Amino acid sequence: MLNGLSRRLFCTVSPQPWLFVGLGNPGDKYRGTRHNVGFEMIDAFAESLGIPMDTVHCKAIFGQGLVGDVPVFLAKPQTYMNLSGESAGPLAAYYKLPLNRVVVFHDDMGLPCGVLRLHHKGGHGSHNGLKSVIYHLRGNREFPRLRIGIGKPPGQMDPKAFLLQKFNATARERIDEALQEGVAAMKLLTSKGLTESSRCFNTEQKYKHIRVQNMQT
Repeated sequence: MLNGLSRRLFCTVSPQPWLFVGLGNPGDKYRGTRHNVGFEMIDAFAESLGIPMDTVHCKAIFGQGLVGDVPVFLAKPQTYMNLSGESAGPLAAYYKLPLNRVVVFHDDMGLPCGVLRLHHKGGHGSHNGLKSVIYHLRGNREFPRLRIGIGKPPGQMDPKAFLLQKFNATARERIDEALQEGVAAMKLLTSKGLTESSRCFNTEQKYKHIRVQNMQT
């Protein structure tokens, strides 16, 4: 279906590809909202490498390129958040990738705004996009994920309303900084692997978490 590059990747001794899937909702209505930071991380990564996101594949806006000599596939499912697995599952199957080469980028209210974590596996944490991905991976949770902190709703605010709000100026600045940190982490991931890159990255983000907490107290 796609151009010859993606086919040739499996016919040579090239390193095994990575699939990065950012979760979000399609359309201008949701652009810049907290729930769409997974899309923003994909866009930032693609822009940093000049990868065009100009193909539709398995219900996703799709792009492909190289980090050094390592192939990367980038996807933004267009199914709406709660059905993200309808795209992520078929993409992983299409490229016959082991799940430890599929990294899902998603928003996380359990982390302060702009704080990131890279994990080898995990549950869904009541995140409907992750629930869908896990379901379409036949219940398998053994895939890495990049958690992108968006903070908690203030007071008694409805979490659903909070997720669909856009960031204020301060939060936007923190997210923009986090996007660049995430891009650097994903590039390190492609060269050093998940274990080493996550250890270094999560240590840095742990101290960032502490700094953010101190700023808020």
